[in-house]
Amino acid sequence: MRVLFIFMDGVGLGVDDQRINPLSSANMPHLQNLLGGKKLLASSAPFESDFATMIALDPNMGVAGLPQSATGQAALLTGFNVPAMIGGHYGPKPNPQIARIIKEDNLFKRLLRAGKSAALLNAYPPRFFHGVKSGKRLLSAIPLAVTSSGLPLFTQDDFYSQKAMSADFTGEGWRTMLGYQDSPVFPPHQAGQLLASLAERFDFSLFEYWASDYAGHGQDMGKAVELLEVFDQVLGGLVESWKHDEGLIFISSDHGNLEDLSTRRHTSALVPGIVIGGQRGEFCNGLIDLTGVAPKIEDVVVG
Repeated sequence: MRVLFIFMDGVGLGVDDQRINPLSSANMPHLQNLLGGKKLLASSAPFESDFATMIALDPNMGVAGLPQSATGQAALLTGFNVPAMIGGHYGPKPNPQIARIIKEDNLFKRLLRAGKSAALLNAYPPRFFHGVKSGKRLLSAIPLAVTSSGLPLFTQDDFYSQKAMSADFTGEGWRTMLGYQDSPVFPPHQAGQLLASLAERFDFSLFEYWASDYAGHGQDMGKAVELLEVFDQVLGGLVESWKHDEGLIFISSDHGNLEDLSTRRHTSALVPGIVIGGQRGEFCNGLIDLTGVAPKIEDVVVG
């Protein structure tokens, strides 16, 4: 069975307070329809409907301190309690110790060994590759897992030919932030349909959405609400096009941040685990923290 993992960086389950939590005030009808009218809040989990299941996952994993991106993402990708292994939470980019753990064994490697196909659906612009090659840019945990497995990262050409996605879903950022005025731009609903189509090519695919963490650090309520409402429209197109009997959509995060704009720092909040599609019960059974995600995905994909 196929799995699409939408990784939303820095999204925790917070309180129902529109003064600090954009997830409380954003208009997200597609997500709320999946959750029986509930919002993406701490009080909404656990929840199960005919369409989706939501559980709360612990990003702290029994380790003191605030969860960080490198250790949280490494735990998601390996199934190991990486912060416990290295003696604390660490981020944003992997240090040599975390990088070694990721390179030695991760979900992409396991699936490829089992004869399954896998991909990171994000497309990267030329300046990204130039930065990595020059040594001025370190790979974050997710692309590090991909490249250490021998898989390529998708490029500008892949994005232009609709074989990969922009990190903001729609592609608007390639024009406004990167200066590619001829780059494709998709309405959010259509971007969701494209995401479903791309995921159909692989047994396992991952899409990394990091703008949510940036908005949390920026404490910008207007920007946060805007990006959440765009994501909801993308989700609508994705769910509409998804073949629910053939696979699961899994949405989760590495740590809290966006749900509490009263602080620039990460939070210790539980993070959502939203599962859409068939065989949700077995996937969610016993899943309590980030270390359980990779084994569950492997079980579903390999069978």
